[in-house]
Amino acid sequence: MKSYIVGNWKLNFTVGEASIYLHKLQKKIPNYRDVEVIVAPSALALQTLSLQIDRHKMKLAAQNAYHRDYGAFTGEISFSQLRGIADYCIIGHSERRYIFREDDKVIQKKVEAAVRNKITPILCVGETESERAFGETADVIRDQVIGGLAEVSEEDIDKVIIAYEPVWAISSTKSAKLAAPDEIAEVVKLIRKILKDAYGEKTAENVPILFGGSVNPSNAGAYLTVPGVNGLLVGGSSLILTEFADIIEVAKRVKS
Repeated sequence: MKSYIVGNWKLNFTVGEASIYLHKLQKKIPNYRDVEVIVAPSALALQTLSLQIDRHKMKLAAQNAYHRDYGAFTGEISFSQLRGIADYCIIGHSERRYIFREDDKVIQKKVEAAVRNKITPILCVGETESERAFGETADVIRDQVIGGLAEVSEEDIDKVIIAYEPVWAISSTKSAKLAAPDEIAEVVKLIRKILKDAYGEKTAENVPILFGGSVNPSNAGAYLTVPGVNGLLVGGSSLILTEFADIIEVAKRVKS
């Protein structure tokens, strides 16, 4: 299975800045056949970058989209409009869940729409600090995984990526703490079990699971060697060219 390194740029970079960054990144990294590099710029930059990107080296992801393919939904962008532009879409990120109040039903519709439009959903799941403190991690993860995948058939589950991103470990969170490898391994094992119960053992083992939470070049190697982890969802470090390139290089070394 490939390793996946996803850079989520969030609300950063103008279109011009994103274009310059992508140009420099493509010059800096070689074509790694066993490491899939994905960058997720703002929606405004997606079209420009889609004309510039070397798809042998990396792919584009949208940070969000609406579940309806067309209609009177002012301000929204549909998955059908993203076809041919983005190969992936981040869905259910904690910022969408907790700032924009997207619940599992909304996220489920987005996952279904992504698969329908041949865009790979990167379904994010993760518990808050208080949920973890009260021993609710397993229940939260189970609800988010089952809820997000409710309309994904056995034939389509191989078109999905899951990212475990504990809210308490995200660097933009004021009280962020680094997640320990054994804490990550425990949740990844749980996600695999949920997938096994729903889709069977073989299928469960083939679904890529990423980790996201204050990832940087110093800890990327440790996270990538956690059993069952197939890649990383990178936030702040993906905005710094040298750091993101170093994380990609670490992924290549671990894979080798």
